[in-house]
Amino acid sequence: MPLASTILFALMLAAPQAAAQPKEIPVHHAHGSFTVDVHPLTPAPAEGIGRFTINKTIRGDLEATTIGEMFTGGDPRQGVAGYVAIEVVTGTLGGKHGSFALQHFATMDGAGPKMQVIVVPGSGSGELKGIEGVFTIRIESGQHFYDFDYTLP
Repeated sequence: MPLASTILFALMLAAPQAAAQPKEIPVHHAHGSFTVDVHPLTPAPAEGIGRFTINKTIRGDLEATTIGEMFTGGDPRQGVAGYVAIEVVTGTLGGKHGSFALQHFATMDGAGPKMQVIVVPGSGSGELKGIEGVFTIRIESGQHFYDFDYTLP
């Protein structure tokens, strides 16, 4: 094989194959408010760990109720604590009915609060099957608000 052909052949093998461009899924935005009903569950799983029910009524672009559990640790009165939770959301979002689970991970310390709430992959059902997203919680003057950025296939 002539040198030029050998170089061209090697370049073709090394070059990434043209991949089909994935279909871009639009990101939807929902917002509104919610109320929270939290109650301790007993017995506590271990010294220093709390266990609670966490149920919400959500209004706005997402009309739903939730049921879930939360585990806490640390000392919130001293400003150092954390919690994890999973809750199932059932209702209507953008005219579609179904359910999905939200997973919470939050801490607070001297640097302030940090919170992440995401849709659990594979948890969507009904018309919300395949949902993915990030649920952002804001508390203003004692009121709870949410912004929800999500995609549906």
